[in-house]
Amino acid sequence: MTLAKIVYASMTGNTEEIADIVAEAFENLDLDVEIDECTQVEAEDFEDADICVVATYTYGEGDLPDEIVDFYEDLQELDLSGKIFGVCGSGDTFYDQYCKSVDDFEAAFAKTGATRGADSVKVEMAAEEEDIENLEAFAKKIVAAAS
Repeated sequence: MTLAKIVYASMTGNTEEIADIVAEAFENLDLDVEIDECTQVEAEDFEDADICVVATYTYGEGDLPDEIVDFYEDLQELDLSGKIFGVCGSGDTFYDQYCKSVDDFEAAFAKTGATRGADSVKVEMAAEEEDIENLEAFAKKIVAAAS
């Protein structure tokens, strides 16, 4: 069975909720799902998954959250050829660098040789109904790319 691994960083709970929405969408598509907070896993854990997803928030003026920096750096050293990836996250349009951490992880995954399964999803603060629909569509596209 296809294994989807989701790693997230969340300060307020918004990004954890986003990760949970994606996890539920994967489960509804009959995937095995592992979801972990970024300080509880290593980037190498993605080597055991078929689908790799990062959900992160952007801190301040476009910074990666402190707790995910090591994971981000380690990810870029991996060879994830043959894997499908996706990135989603939350941010605040008040800042010029809206959801920049999502873009940073897109670039990090590109270095691994993994294939992007769907365009990134960026959520303004907490997921609303339209965001939930976008996240569910994101999950479906990733699963289709992995098939």
